[in-house]
Amino acid sequence: MAFDGITVSALKFELNEILSDGRVSKIAQPEQDELMLTVKTGTGQKRLLISASASLPLIYLTDSNKTSPATAPAFCMLLRKYLTGARILSVTQPGLERVLHINMEHRDEMGDMAEYKLIVEIMGKHSNIIFVRSDGVILDSIKHISGAVSSVREVLPGREYFLPDTQSKRDPLSIDADELGSALSSQSGPVFKTLYMTYTGISPMYAHELCYDADLDGDRGSNTLSGPEVTGLYNSIVGMSDKIRNGEYSPEIIYEGNVPVEYCAFHLGSYEGSHTVGFDSISRLLENYYAEKNAHVNMHQRSADLRRIVTTALERDVKKYDLQVRQMKDTEKKEKYRIWGELLNSYGYSARPGDREITILNYYTGQDEKIPLDENLSAQQNAQKYYEKYNKLKRTYEALSKLTVEVSMEIEHLESVLTALEIAADEDDLNQIREELMESGLIRRKNTSGKVKLVSRPLHFVTDGDFHIYVGKNNIQNDELTFKVANGGDWWFHAKKIPGSHVILKTEGREVPDHVFEIAASAAGYYSKGAAQPKVEIDYVQRKEVKKPAGAKPGYVIYYTNYSMTVEPGISELRPV
Repeated sequence: MAFDGITVSALKFELNEILSDGRVSKIAQPEQDELMLTVKTGTGQKRLLISASASLPLIYLTDSNKTSPATAPAFCMLLRKYLTGARILSVTQPGLERVLHINMEHRDEMGDMAEYKLIVEIMGKHSNIIFVRSDGVILDSIKHISGAVSSVREVLPGREYFLPDTQSKRDPLSIDADELGSALSSQSGPVFKTLYMTYTGISPMYAHELCYDADLDGDRGSNTLSGPEVTGLYNSIVGMSDKIRNGEYSPEIIYEGNVPVEYCAFHLGSYEGSHTVGFDSISRLLENYYAEKNAHVNMHQRSADLRRIVTTALERDVKKYDLQVRQMKDTEKKEKYRIWGELLNSYGYSARPGDREITILNYYTGQDEKIPLDENLSAQQNAQKYYEKYNKLKRTYEALSKLTVEVSMEIEHLESVLTALEIAADEDDLNQIREELMESGLIRRKNTSGKVKLVSRPLHFVTDGDFHIYVGKNNIQNDELTFKVANGGDWWFHAKKIPGSHVILKTEGREVPDHVFEIAASAAGYYSKGAAQPKVEIDYVQRKEVKKPAGAKPGYVIYYTNYSMTVEPGISELRPV
């Protein structure tokens, strides 16, 4: 998700509400390209994190603090000299540019009141934090940009600050209907692309949303729109602009499964049906989104070795299973060979020496059967040959029938481990999965003293009606939940025929309302391989009906009578405990 002009506008609105009239009490530079401002406001102390990192530029309010270096960098020292005790007048944004001006006033060296601007440019690798006097002269910046680096603009002390207009985009807050029609008619590319290439602050995601709101296919050619369609798109842009002017933001994070994939300042109709989580603050949204995103990426990296082991074993087993299925198909001929042997024993006397085939009435079907013969063998010897083929294929079939079941169960187990790796939230979860793989023989146990201490626990939620729901994060926890935590009268949920968590709904002797069953089923869908699907079928049954076969892999259970429902995966109606 791009940190676009609309996100910055939501931050401007929030920072103005919270920081205006506040005073800067502390300034720190925890990282080379990062500032932390502590501001005393009428509602308490606030921390503003500003990062000009080329890989992840950010600005948001946070409750967290960061350790500062023992010796403050020169830029930090300069800001402390000029801005410690400064009053924040306002936070402004030029148009919908990805730029914020934090306007402040403080007394200068002469004791006179002076105004300063801390300009935050959120522009990918070109991001910067620039300290400017009221006359527009740059006092310093967290990154110095010389003429050798950029031919467009120097960012150095003593230079005049200006925002380069390199893309000649227009401001959507002052949109003109004729101008929009002209821009669309002059382009043959997709409508959504024309929008974000023409107007400042609109990312591809919001461009698609504007098309959706106007009931248009965003991939249509811009110059194919009719007059009424252009008018509908114009009205959508005006509607969005009005929300920005009035500060009508409703920040949301959009998930695929349990992974955050997008965030937005407004509710997006084009994502209707997706799992979303709303926030009352754009700062809190950004902090949560990047924390979750980073946690997911970090866990993916830390689990890479386990994922590789499981994936390699899974690919091997799938190939083995496919081969076994083909071999099983070949054994379908066995009954034909048995019948041919019987027919030759009964009627083979009619064959003459040297015959390569014989036609005999098949008393099973009542039709003539043409049977190939080895001309060097007698009819009885040919019959014996077919019996031998039959017995060989019969033995193969019996062996493969057992092997295919074993390999199929192994595939199911490995797929469930991959799903558990997606759910894993910390190192304790990975240790539990690693222990399961050691018990399965996929990983050699290095600790000769035996099992490691496992401290990971299942997820625990509660519904509005105070019904408790537990979710196993891996197969070891699934077994523990189902056969140790749950009572016979509790309800057990699992995604139908796909890998997923065991979900337990504790009844505590109470009658469970229908909507609570749906909430538990949605959680079972959310913590399964089908989490990204719009609908998932869930089996549910009382815990007493669930059995574990002797010698079965962790997490593997059987049940014969159950109910089913189809639900949308999600946990929005659950509160973590």
